[in-house]
Amino acid sequence: MPASRYAMLLAPFKMGLVGGQRAMTPLAAVSIAAARGQLPVGKGVLRWLANPVVAAGTLALAIGEMAGDKQKTAPDRVVPIGLAARFTTSAIAGAALASPKQRWLGAAIGGVTAVIASYPGWRGRMAALGRYGQTKTGFAEDAAVLAGAIGVVRGRASA
Repeated sequence: MPASRYAMLLAPFKMGLVGGQRAMTPLAAVSIAAARGQLPVGKGVLRWLANPVVAAGTLALAIGEMAGDKQKTAPDRVVPIGLAARFTTSAIAGAALASPKQRWLGAAIGGVTAVIASYPGWRGRMAALGRYGQTKTGFAEDAAVLAGAIGVVRGRASA
């Protein structure tokens, strides 16, 4: 595979890292970028994600997830439903960020990376909770997740 094809698969991998920490952020970031015309829509998954209603819905879900994450009753990200959500949303985002000929590979990379990245992210958060608390660690994680998602989308848009 030429180097440019590998480069096109970095975006799904990086977005999978983001998805390991917040399930809805990858989908929201890709959907908003597509709706704004920052990603080439073409055919397939990005055409659906570019719909302004879908972009608004994914953004609302991402905001809700970030708000819910600060609650003491929030489930751990490594519970089965959380891992399934991370896999699914990151796979969709990974497919959208990959080249048209590599959509399935982009989906697999995004989804699998999100599941794997969930565990060290969860361990790091648990280690920091005792010292900094639920809210502070959540906001710090949100900042890293948002910066990462924006960076991935901007990098892909300029590719």
